[in-house]
Amino acid sequence: MSQAQQKAKLLVLISGRGSNMVSIINAIEQGDLPAEIVAVISNRPDAAGLDLAQQAGINTAVVDHTQFDSREQFDQYLSQTIDSYTPDLVILAGFMRILTAEFVAHYANKLLNIHPSLLPKFKGLHTHQRAIDAQETEHGATVHFVTAELDDGPIVLQARVPVYDNDDADLLAKRVLKQEHQLYPDAIRKIITERTF
Repeated sequence: MSQAQQKAKLLVLISGRGSNMVSIINAIEQGDLPAEIVAVISNRPDAAGLDLAQQAGINTAVVDHTQFDSREQFDQYLSQTIDSYTPDLVILAGFMRILTAEFVAHYANKLLNIHPSLLPKFKGLHTHQRAIDAQETEHGATVHFVTAELDDGPIVLQARVPVYDNDDADLLAKRVLKQEHQLYPDAIRKIITERTF
């Protein structure tokens, strides 16, 4: 990255503890990711990740989905809040809301998600148990651009882990999460190096 090139501006959406958000913050602080997080927004006022973001000196906001009459109204207000920070990329880090097609289209090629499976396998929930039930020998996580179809869209990077005979969903989830924390910063870095923001 040249000195003249500006850091990519990231906006992170969370619903809970924000462990993937923390991995991105750590990568930035260690100089491994040429980016800055301009804000963290949660749809839940009690999300633990908000405190972690504030401790890191990052702007935070809450757009509580329970205060809106429809998903469309929530997405419209959320979009206005996001746009006020003019981010280059919008990062879904455990954001537990299904977004409208209009919202996704507004952020086409700018909206990233991490999913705990090797997409296109095991879209949706309970991915670790489903991988075990299917007797998969490997499992993992995928960073992808978000499209209107759930857990779809162009894949940026994947990380793989073995599935062991004695695995249960919790053991497998922990192994995958450890990979997620490396994968998400790596995927964001890949996009930043391939684009001029």
